[in-house]
Amino acid sequence: MASQGLSSLSFGTYISSRPGFRSKSKIFRSFQALSKSSSPQFSIRAMGSSASSQKPENIQEAGKVEYASLSDEEWKKRLTGEQFYVTRQKGTERAFTGEYWNTKTPGVYHCICCETPLFESSTKFDSGTGWPSYYQPIGNNVKSKLDLSVIFMPRQEVLCAICDAHLGHVFDDGPPPTGKRYCINSASLKLKPN
Repeated sequence: MASQGLSSLSFGTYISSRPGFRSKSKIFRSFQALSKSSSPQFSIRAMGSSASSQKPENIQEAGKVEYASLSDEEWKKRLTGEQFYVTRQKGTERAFTGEYWNTKTPGVYHCICCETPLFESSTKFDSGTGWPSYYQPIGNNVKSKLDLSVIFMPRQEVLCAICDAHLGHVFDDGPPPTGKRYCINSASLKLKPN
């Protein structure tokens, strides 16, 4: 965030809306005093960073696609209707209907949106759920986050780490060595056979 005057941030309004706020707090009084001074300046950086370590914005390597900037219309042009529904709208295909739920072909499963390698066929197992299941992703190409979309059933959503495509969910009932079951929608995958 670029340096700005504190008064333009409405920090007092933000802080006073936070749970547990106490108007008598030392922090709040300090910010009140700063906002009344003529032109306070400050900058905010990530912990452990310095001005010299900040990356320039809006610069991308040649040939690289900035997936976060693609609109829904652009994704719809690149994907089928089902692929768009699953990967961009966090949908789920019906069990036992996806292309890869029962596939035994050796190869690597890639993200349908950005072609990032996600799972090796050697980590695929029959979970009996009707969706392709894997016990381990490739490297850090898959990330997860808490999914509270179903009331009383918190789950861990699985996403492509490169383009944020929704892949499925991960559960703690998988086989050794990880004990994880990455339950993935076929519509989010593209198998490249060995």
